[in-house]
Amino acid sequence: MADPMMTEFERRLARIRKGHSKGRPFEAVGTLGALPYRAPRRRVPVFKLVVFVVAMAIGLKGIIHYSVGANTYDRRVEALRKGDDVDKIAAMLMQADPATLFVSKVLRGQ
Repeated sequence: MADPMMTEFERRLARIRKGHSKGRPFEAVGTLGALPYRAPRRRVPVFKLVVFVVAMAIGLKGIIHYSVGANTYDRRVEALRKGDDVDKIAAMLMQADPATLFVSKVLRGQ
């Protein structure tokens, strides 16, 4: 026959071990308590990452537009438009938008 006190002890011990595995301290009645440690959740800053990538792409396009000149840049984009599907997608992404022209204009000093 199982001892009911031993069963209760094993149940409490399992609860304490489960709490320890989650980072919780053991607290007994009448003792000074400790705040449970919760590991900080690591959240991926998706919005900040997207804004950073878009800003870098616009900056890179503006630098290329500035360095090769407007006519050469437009000719290269037109050449991409005549290519296969991947080149057409690249032409759509590389076309000179207002943000790219603004970056190029700032680099020229106008």
